[in-house]
Amino acid sequence: MTGIDGSGKSTAAHALVESARSEGGEALLLANHAGRRTMSLWGARTRIRLPVRLMDAIETTIRVFNVLLSHVQASRANGLVVMDRHLHCQLALREAKGLPRGWFLPWLLGVLPAPDLHLHLDVQPATAHQRITARGTDEESLADLAALRAAYRRLPEYPGFTEVDANGSTDDVGRRLSAYVTLGARVPAHSPG
Repeated sequence: MTGIDGSGKSTAAHALVESARSEGGEALLLANHAGRRTMSLWGARTRIRLPVRLMDAIETTIRVFNVLLSHVQASRANGLVVMDRHLHCQLALREAKGLPRGWFLPWLLGVLPAPDLHLHLDVQPATAHQRITARGTDEESLADLAALRAAYRRLPEYPGFTEVDANGSTDDVGRRLSAYVTLGARVPAHSPG
């Protein structure tokens, strides 16, 4: 599951897992964060702004570690596995910042098991900005959110994403996601054991 900040990825991922469990199914939620929020809050407090390439290197290292760990956990799981964020998030961040894709992340995407369904929560930047401001835990500019949304759409992998309108209420988005999952992602990508 991918999308810009404020698209509701984490909320939706939790809801999907809880819904599957409430129906008696097995479900696992795996988060693949890069520490970006923590680093931006640290930067705001200390007024230290790291160079863009250094920030990307730190985020990429953290995200790759989390993604690899998540894939190990997913290979041992039965039922629905929901990954909140993935390597595409780092590629979109690079695109938005004008950094090259590099070879490593695309190569890693090619060797890791492909998901049964890649849900991309698409939201208007203004809506995402309102949500981020309301939660009050981090800051994102409207311009950065718009740039990230455009960057996702420029990824060569984007045509393979299932785009989900995430502009509505949490319940509306949850219903849309559940419908997609019911149609296409109930079969695990890997066989256990």
